[in-house]
Amino acid sequence: MKKDFWSNVNVAVLGGGSFGTVLANLAAQNCGSVSMYMRNEDQARIINSTRSNPQYSKDVILNEKIKAICTLEKVFEYEPKMIIFALPSQATREVARSVAHFFKGDEIILHATKGIEEQSLKRISVVLGEELPVKRIGAISGPNLAGEIARNEPAATVIASPFDDVIEAGERVLTSARFRVYTAHDLIGVEWGGTLKNIFAIASGILDSSGFGWNTRSLLLSRGLAEMVRFGQAMGAKAETFLGLAGMGDLIATCSSNQSRNFRVGYQLAKGATLEQVLADLGQVAEGVRTTRIVYEFARERGVEMPITEAVYRIIQGEWTVERGVQHLMTRPQVQDEWV
Repeated sequence: MKKDFWSNVNVAVLGGGSFGTVLANLAAQNCGSVSMYMRNEDQARIINSTRSNPQYSKDVILNEKIKAICTLEKVFEYEPKMIIFALPSQATREVARSVAHFFKGDEIILHATKGIEEQSLKRISVVLGEELPVKRIGAISGPNLAGEIARNEPAATVIASPFDDVIEAGERVLTSARFRVYTAHDLIGVEWGGTLKNIFAIASGILDSSGFGWNTRSLLLSRGLAEMVRFGQAMGAKAETFLGLAGMGDLIATCSSNQSRNFRVGYQLAKGATLEQVLADLGQVAEGVRTTRIVYEFARERGVEMPITEAVYRIIQGEWTVERGVQHLMTRPQVQDEWV
């Protein structure tokens, strides 16, 4: 594509949550216009009139090129050349299926969902590939706490795809003076990195709420990374992908910040709240809760060693106390592991 191609076309962002809003604002700096889809008509009206999204990203002053739209049909009237899915994992297939007939086949698809489909354990790029008549699909993942990007703090992400033109398009559309885009071809590893780290963010919130210090946090991060690598390799990912932004980078950010929804879930669970109370108070989707259950069952069935994941799972289920989970991790038999 010509260098100035994206500056003259429309990009659609499906999802008006915190990260979807941030992605729309980034894209608006580099393309002709941005259509941001959200279901709530009142919310769309507020965004268009006030240039802000107070429900999710009140710190963001939205670019004038962004138009919030509450019907999918209207979004595709603008003939977007790139569509970014920024939806919860459980909503992605349904939305993709409902918009498939709008596609011409030459569009570029990116998604920013750090989760997997619950019933099938399929990555979101696989779900999109099954539902859309488009081959060029990629993922956006990394240490991307939306509030910090909204405040224009320096940050970076990874765009991964087997297709070079998807990577190049994503880099062109999302790069800004304060937001750097790195690129990768290991789509499997990048997607699983963004998914798995949510489990350990819950664990980190539990530890923080329990008053444990940095030795314990360091133990969690390093051994959590080992679990991510083991599981990722079992799913066909490259081990080295987990050492970069989409693996260790995202793990550090999500496990160290109370901006993380999954961190807040763990924090409140350790304070004695029920999971139902925590999720109701959160008001947003915490992908890690669902991911923990799915990954634990899958790993157990296939003999993938994931002791931290098991502890988080049993605490979420109410089977173990935090102290029982810690005891389990500290007294389990030693096993030979290259990721020491």
